[in-house]
Amino acid sequence: MADVELNDLIQMRGEWMRGMGPEADIVMSSRIRLARNLGQFPFLTRADETVRGEIERTLRKQVVDLTLGGQLTYFDVNQLEGVDRQFLVERQLISRELAESHGSRGVCFLEGESVSLMVNEEDHLRIQVLRSGFDLDACWSEINRIDDLLEERVTFAFNEQLGFLTACPTNVGTGIRVSVLMHLPALVLTKEIQKVFQALQKISLAVRGLYGEGSQAMGDFYQISNQITLGKSEEQLIKNLRDVVPSIIAYERKVRQALVKESRQALHDKISRAYGTLKSAQSISSEETMHLLSSVRMGVNLGLIDDLPIPTVNELFIHTQPAHLQKLRRSQLDSADRNVARASYLRQRLSTPQPGDQN
Repeated sequence: MADVELNDLIQMRGEWMRGMGPEADIVMSSRIRLARNLGQFPFLTRADETVRGEIERTLRKQVVDLTLGGQLTYFDVNQLEGVDRQFLVERQLISRELAESHGSRGVCFLEGESVSLMVNEEDHLRIQVLRSGFDLDACWSEINRIDDLLEERVTFAFNEQLGFLTACPTNVGTGIRVSVLMHLPALVLTKEIQKVFQALQKISLAVRGLYGEGSQAMGDFYQISNQITLGKSEEQLIKNLRDVVPSIIAYERKVRQALVKESRQALHDKISRAYGTLKSAQSISSEETMHLLSSVRMGVNLGLIDDLPIPTVNELFIHTQPAHLQKLRRSQLDSADRNVARASYLRQRLSTPQPGDQN
């Protein structure tokens, strides 16, 4: 597709940036992914480029014709520049694995960015449904429908005993990965977060950073997901997360309120300084921006900042990432230039209310 269409995405607010949905002050987004492979082709680890090309063409033809209630866009990821691939990672439309892979591969996504279908990632197909806030049931309802639509068109690799067959043994069975992206600044600030990690580990839930496996927890964002799929139904795995997440939400809220009650002045000062730095810095790194925005986002939700809508804050987390900055500037920038451009962008966005910020 033409690069201008990729550039158009910058002007749109993706699903997880909207700041809507249940418990959206703490749960940024809910996501379910399904791993699927075509029965007539080998796993990608055993596929040469010719076979990868056949898989990509077969799936491309099927996914672009799906009726999902909106316009579908398909990108040939192999033809994209590195900055464009990173841009799609930052928007949560593709995984880092797909971006960094090689050969025939693609992504098809729905307008609004709530659905994306990755072709030739680790498996032949990864179906992803994303919802703002804590809404796993809506994710499951939609992804189940998409899976059914695809099963009418293609034959997936399936074994009566094992279930869906996947490239990684941890996904065999349902092929499902259920996750929620949580913003937990108060638990990080009070160092209570380690207790949460230990408790989750005991019940086989994984904790990762903003961009999934292998990524760091920037901006106090943590992705919590199931680790295994074999031997459990989709409903059991979803229920497991649905039962656990409210406890973490309650814990984060309790600690936030305790901070307000016991050290309101110190907390307000920390948040105000973070906001002030973002509005006045002349050069700022991506890591520092995420850290400061995290404090500001908590401040907005606690009523300590009243002139900044949450969707704007959510958007700034993404628009200040390296690839987004370069797309906004329409030029390649080295690290030092990005830091200056990031600071300039933040000053402009935070000093001037943007049209549509209340969306």
